[in-house]
Amino acid sequence: MDDKTVILTEVSEAWAQPGSLLDLFLESFRVGDRIEHLLNHTVMMAVDQKAFERCQFLHPHCFRLIVQNITDYSSEKRYMTKDYLKLVWAKVEFNKQVLELGYNIIYTDMDIIWFRNPLQHVSVMSHFTIATDWYDGNPEAVNNHVNTGFFYVKSCNKTIEFYERWYMAREKFPDKGNQPVFDFIKRDLSSELQVQIRYIDTAYFGGLCQPKMDFSKLCTMHATCRIGLKSKLDELKHIFDEWKKYKQDNLS
Repeated sequence: MDDKTVILTEVSEAWAQPGSLLDLFLESFRVGDRIEHLLNHTVMMAVDQKAFERCQFLHPHCFRLIVQNITDYSSEKRYMTKDYLKLVWAKVEFNKQVLELGYNIIYTDMDIIWFRNPLQHVSVMSHFTIATDWYDGNPEAVNNHVNTGFFYVKSCNKTIEFYERWYMAREKFPDKGNQPVFDFIKRDLSSELQVQIRYIDTAYFGGLCQPKMDFSKLCTMHATCRIGLKSKLDELKHIFDEWKKYKQDNLS
């Protein structure tokens, strides 16, 4: 992978507990199809001190991301709560800063397991390559429902401006997270800034909203459409076990 491309993910105390999503995320790289080396390019944004300490114990590249006005990370931040919104917008702001340093980004939520290198599906002609919850068959169709839990973004002036405007749009939609706001603004903003967005089939960047369980194609699987840490973890562990059986039978 290009040295100017970095994989970013985010971890909190709840997800960093032994046996939780952090452990499963790391194991998926080690068990995956020739992707363990990608961990050398992976930086984990720890949003609290306990997650940071656990990250440092397991992984060489950890960054302590300070999120204002959140003090308790011992439990998962439920979808669309005030603390959840603070976390997702802090992620957008940090990603913009990384783009400004000249690094391309592969962003992956931690409730995603990796099977093989997703860069094979990144278009060099696009500024964004982004996962979808529901894919309509056309990789350029703006009506695809994006999932901002997994995407590639190229560092350039256009994408930095896109990120700046995306972050500013939170003030117009104070009760919305980064993903619905991206959906609201993507059509007009991509046209205005001439930003090319490519939407990826759920057959490759998978999710549980529109599951397609063909392990010969899947690069990643995201625990979408599942609420709560236990639900996500149980589902991903089951899929990971199925992947290991497939890999033993077909890729060994």
